[in-house]
Amino acid sequence: MSLAPKTFLYHHDTEHGVATITLNRPERLNALTFEVYRELRETFVRLDTEPSVRAIVITGQGRAFCSGGDVEDIIGALFERDAKGLLEFTRLTCDLILAIRTCRRPVIAALNGTVAGAGAVIATACDVRIAAPTAKIAFLFTKVGLSGADMGAAWLLPRIIGLGHASELLMTGKFIDAARAEAIGLYQRVVPLDDLMREAQSTALALARGPSEALAVTKDALNREAAMELAEALEAEAQAQARCMQHPNFREAYEAFTAKRDPVFD
Repeated sequence: MSLAPKTFLYHHDTEHGVATITLNRPERLNALTFEVYRELRETFVRLDTEPSVRAIVITGQGRAFCSGGDVEDIIGALFERDAKGLLEFTRLTCDLILAIRTCRRPVIAALNGTVAGAGAVIATACDVRIAAPTAKIAFLFTKVGLSGADMGAAWLLPRIIGLGHASELLMTGKFIDAARAEAIGLYQRVVPLDDLMREAQSTALALARGPSEALAVTKDALNREAAMELAEALEAEAQAQARCMQHPNFREAYEAFTAKRDPVFD
């Protein structure tokens, strides 16, 4: 698949099946514009069904991962919109998060620096977050008079760090440093900046070598089962696992084990 986004960098390692998205407005701390939102949403939608992409890394250029919506290009422009236009924008931002969560490929956030506002929610929507020590994070929405429950943050964050920590971060809008974010489970790990992309790419490669169908089923279950009763979740998992047992990857894992070799998954 050929992708040529205008508002960020895109690289597809066809040999290993890893796509890398790099937010590329370092002079604006990778702040988001209307067009960046649209292109990111469209990219994740397309990658969901792209067989040659098996894992995705998203990162930023310069001192920030993403500082949120651009004050000049978005915030100011919103004051000129009516209620319908505002809802159109907020739905666009939510559609991006939905595209990340429903993309069947594992998504790894490599957080190279400041993670703020909408950038914090984008990072939270990813499956794995690996951060540099400079990656302080804040959900800034209440700081500008908006609900902290933005772009799915109130759904995503409590599931990762618990209700208490989520309530504090979403209500206060305060920054926490990378060490604190790791301690409460928001970041899976913090590594030196020079090692960040190597660690993120290594994680992506390991997932790309894995059983893509099984990983997709796992991500879908993580999305859906929070709203289920235990019995319903158990039945959903029983049915999903029975389907996975019919997939060629299950037999490949068995044959690789008996042959004492590494499996080669579809």
